[in-house]
Order: sequence, then structure tokens, then C-alpha cells
Amino acid sequence: MDERTFDRSQQHASVIGLGTWQLGADWGDVDDKEALAVLETAAESGVTLFDTADVYGDGRSEQTIASFIGGRPDLHVMVATKMGRRADQIPENYTLDNFRAWNDRSRRNLGVDRIDLVQLHCPPTPVYSTDEVFDALDTLVEEERVAAYGVSVETCAEALTAIARPNVASVQIILNPFRMKPLLEVLPAAREAGVGIIARVPLASGLLSGKYTRTPSSPRTTTVPSTGRARHSTRARPSPASTTRPVSRPPPSSPRSPPRIHPGPARPALDRPAARCHHRHPRRPYARPGPRQRGGRPAARAVRGDPHRDPGPLRAADQGPGRGPLVAVAGVTAPGAAAVPAPGRRRRRPRRVP
Repeated sequence: MDERTFDRSQQHASVIGLGTWQLGADWGDVDDKEALAVLETAAESGVTLFDTADVYGDGRSEQTIASFIGGRPDLHVMVATKMGRRADQIPENYTLDNFRAWNDRSRRNLGVDRIDLVQLHCPPTPVYSTDEVFDALDTLVEEERVAAYGVSVETCAEALTAIARPNVASVQIILNPFRMKPLLEVLPAAREAGVGIIARVPLASGLLSGKYTRTPSSPRTTTVPSTGRARHSTRARPSPASTTRPVSRPPPSSPRSPPRIHPGPARPALDRPAARCHHRHPRRPYARPGPRQRGGRPAARAVRGDPHRDPGPLRAADQGPGRGPLVAVAGVTAPGAAAVPAPGRRRRRPRRVP
């Protein structure tokens, strides 16, 4: 597998890393055998970057990685852990004393004297602008507790602020087809500054993998036990390949969106069948046409040759020498058509013959 270099720390790691939040059982029950099998599969595939945190399973994820690496002394793996979420999320808790305490705990869990990369775990926004915080991180490097440090951020603005810090080796940020804003500013700025980018949640927590179905197949598709957050929707989802489309292709019109209007001259619909024309009100000839009902029966029938809406060609019975199109006029009886009553006058009903 290809590798990349963190320019500021001169560390090497595979282009694809393994996130180990799930090994802490925060996303469902995972036994030790299954967790070690995941790490083994990743290592055999050439993965040399394991990302973890001290809060993943309250340290279980770090301990599982230590168990896996401990039995393979010839395996070269870069372990990147995170710290800061074990305390209340206020800037005052990001101090050198807390950093040392959190670092000591992670080093015990990982079974190492020095951690390859430690990252602030999405701290409050003011932390990125606090010089004392990064001075404390520099102290951890000087004390050889960590080889390098970085940050895990929530927003592009936080990422840009962190990149401006001279000793930040890496920035971890969400990057997937749903969250592509970092491509515009964050990645170019990181490339220019020599800061490594770790793209987290690349499969949108599994939504892009096609693993979720309408019917939950395991407890992992229900609720996150540690945080109480509802898991992503388990409704049936098609594969990502079937839901993507070329960006140059215009989206189809939906019932809620206005129809797309294509440029060009208007064309008559010559191939459409003639629509049935209903009688128009004499005083409102431009009103919307429609049948006039009286007593459940039509008051008048349509007459060929309506000046406002021509229904089509005349029938042979309606044409003759000197005859043109027949037009319905109030009070005038046209050949072959019923009399149209004048406005305000009711039609006389025929007498019933006993």
C-alpha cells in the first residue's frame, strides 16, 4: 500500500488508516477475538496507521491495539491517539497538568513510553487560539512523551487556525462525499504548510458502505449505548453506485420543483389529439372553459369552430356549400346544434305528453 509522509514530523503512514472507535464497543458488543481479527486483517492489507482515542471504550480500544502490537515486534505501525474528551469541554481544562495525566494513561494503555501522534480531540473553539495550549503540547514533545501532536477538528475554520500553528503535524477532519468543503481551503492550506490531513468518517459512519438495511440485523444498528444517540437510519439504502450520478447531468424535476424550461422557440403540439371543447360563457369568453351543469345534465353542447379554442377539423356533416365553421352564439341556433340560451333566460323544458 502507498504511504504518505507527515512533513513536519517526518513520520510515514499508509494512505488508508484504520479507525478503532468500534473496537471500544461503543458501536455495539465486540469481543476480543473479533477485535484482534479486525486489526490482523488491516495489517495484512498494508495498513500502518491505527487511529484511536482514550475515550473509545474508556481505554479498551487502546488496550486492544497494545495486545495486537505486543505479539508482533517486527510490525511497524503508527498509532495516533486522541485526548481531551474525558473532562468537561471548557478551555480551562486544557492545561499542561491535565495533558500529562491524560498522556500517562494512554501510554499505559498502549504499553509504550512515547506515543507516535497525539491529537486534541475536538476541543472547544477558543482552544485553537490559546498559545498556552500549544506551549503545553510542545512541552510533551520536549519531555519525549509524544513524538508529534495534531488536532481533530469539527469545522474548516478550526482547521485553518490549527494549520497556522508552526508545530501542528496533522489535522483530522471529516471528509466524505457529503462533507467536501475541506477540499476548497483546508487541503490547499495544509499542503502549503506541510501539515498532514487525516480524513475521518470517510464512509459517513457506514452510510456509504451499503451495510444498513430496513430491518436491523444486529444491536449495532439500533442505539449507541455510551452516548444515547440514535444510530443512523436503518431504512433500506441502495448501493452508493446506484445513487450517484454525473454532476454535469441536470437533476430530474420533482413534483415539488418547478418544471425545467428549455430554451428555444415554442412548438405547437401537432401530434396531440384534439381536446374536447366545452361551451364558454358568453359574457366571459376568456374564462377557463368547462361544462356547465344544471340538474346534473349539460346545459349546452360544444359547437365546432370555437374562436378561442379550435378543437380540430370539422366533420363532413358540418360543412357544405357556402358554410364555414359554425360558432356558438347566444340565442342563435346553428344547424345540427342545440340552441344556446341567452344570458339570464332559462331553457324551456319540453312538455311531457301523457
